[in-house]
Amino acid sequence: MRLLFVKFEWVTKKPIFGCQMCGQCILHETGMSCPMGCPKEIRNGPCGGVRTDGSCELDPKMTCVWVTAWENSNKMRVFSHEIEIIQKPLDRRLKGSSAWINQSR
Repeated sequence: MRLLFVKFEWVTKKPIFGCQMCGQCILHETGMSCPMGCPKEIRNGPCGGVRTDGSCELDPKMTCVWVTAWENSNKMRVFSHEIEIIQKPLDRRLKGSSAWINQSR
């Protein structure tokens, strides 16, 4: 049953939100943009290397995940303020597990 949840979550969230299956989803807090798409996997705002055009310092062809998160959060009617909440450190033991199951515990 657990494997079914993991596969279903991956199939639905990966193409829509760029989900990296960290097992600790914070999409509501990040404007429905997965922060784990950041090459540095930063969960609490942008690093100091965001370029003036909003691109990533490690991948200049990519818009900084946090620029997208901020812009999307400002468009949300609900949860828009949650981008300002500091997130707990990532528990890397949960990588590849279902956030849906983990959050229901």
